[in-house]
Amino acid sequence: MGLFLLVYIFVGATLAGSFMVAALTAGYATMMPIIYSSIAGFIVAIPAAWFIAKKIRENA
Repeated sequence: MGLFLLVYIFVGATLAGSFMVAALTAGYATMMPIIYSSIAGFIVAIPAAWFIAKKIRENA
């Protein structure tokens, strides 16, 4: 669980930032689309972090 949380911190911030940049690039410059895209990035990061942590544990 500790490894998952550590990976989630980095993956969540990276995906949230990427989704936010994508929203801004698409022309959504108001507050709500930026917030929604950031939340979507953090939600998508949950299974991604779980998968990455699982792969790290298998190779360790």
